[in-house]
Amino acid sequence: MKNTFGQSVSVTLFGESHGPAIGAVIDGLAPGIPVDEENIRRMMQLRQPGGAISTARKEADVVEFLSGVLNGRTTGTPIALIIKNGDTHSADYQQMQSLMRPGHADYPAMCKYHGFQDTRGGGHFSGRITAALTAAGAICMTALSGRGILLGTHIARCAGINDRPFDDLPADLRALETASFPVLNGDAGEKMKQAILAAREDGDSVGGILETAVLGMPAGVGEPWFDTLESTLSHILFSVPGIKGVEFGDGFALSDKRGSEANDPLRYLDGRVVTETNHGGGIGGGISNGMPILFRSAVKPTPSIAKAQKTVDIKNQQDVELRIRGRHDPAIVHRARIVIDAVTAIALCDALCMRFGTDYLAPQDTETL
Repeated sequence: MKNTFGQSVSVTLFGESHGPAIGAVIDGLAPGIPVDEENIRRMMQLRQPGGAISTARKEADVVEFLSGVLNGRTTGTPIALIIKNGDTHSADYQQMQSLMRPGHADYPAMCKYHGFQDTRGGGHFSGRITAALTAAGAICMTALSGRGILLGTHIARCAGINDRPFDDLPADLRALETASFPVLNGDAGEKMKQAILAAREDGDSVGGILETAVLGMPAGVGEPWFDTLESTLSHILFSVPGIKGVEFGDGFALSDKRGSEANDPLRYLDGRVVTETNHGGGIGGGISNGMPILFRSAVKPTPSIAKAQKTVDIKNQQDVELRIRGRHDPAIVHRARIVIDAVTAIALCDALCMRFGTDYLAPQDTETL
């Protein structure tokens, strides 16, 4: 399915950036899972732009459920949700329809859809679609929390400035829940913001690295070879616009270590097997080992910048210079983190239900009638 992710728990996306609405259909979630509207609002707000370091586009991002939710709980049937678009400036893109924006999907999309694609604001390829993905992920995060699984993401690096690494994971994840600019060190966060503003003043943009942690994931989740937990997570992580790299645990740094340094020694702690280190990021052989899952996602600089760029005019078949107009982010890394949380939750729900069955995520506080 071209716009669908997942096997046991699936999410299908639809809509365009400047169309009447965007939305998602979630299928396979167990009945009775609470649909926490406050958590949905919180996550939607964290994805929304804010201040000078983000785009000026303002959307209410009110999530409306068309099916699958009754009396605040999932019914077990497909959940259809929509988010209406309101603050669209399609005129900003009319003069650029034949100009292929560097770093965007404009030219590949034209080749794939033979010129019939919606070009307004990036159409179906726009980061705007991640609003629906975030809403779907918010429901999945509630389902995971019912099983004691918590997750969160911080900006590990932005514009060459490093945040401190995860330390006390439970405390760090709690602190990130409501952080509008998700860093663990406030001073580093302020320096990042100043670097983003400086890029904006230059008509440019910056990227960054996001680091995600998952606590409470049981051991034994993931399938060998083609549906490993790493490949499942990577599949959905690379669907997020702007993600150009993913590494688990120490990732590429492992290539510079010896086996004696890279291996995670095993031991017993209170009757359960743990590892003394976590270089593998909580995954071995593509299967969770019960340790915290740790991974990083590389976010490229926002491709829409005010500087002049070389491109082509497809209609007139000539090289041209492009200056992009409209409302754009000088950085998306701080907004992308909640999208990473959302897609991680979706992938974990799918993997858990593949391993233990759909009812694994059914709430423990209800009984079958």
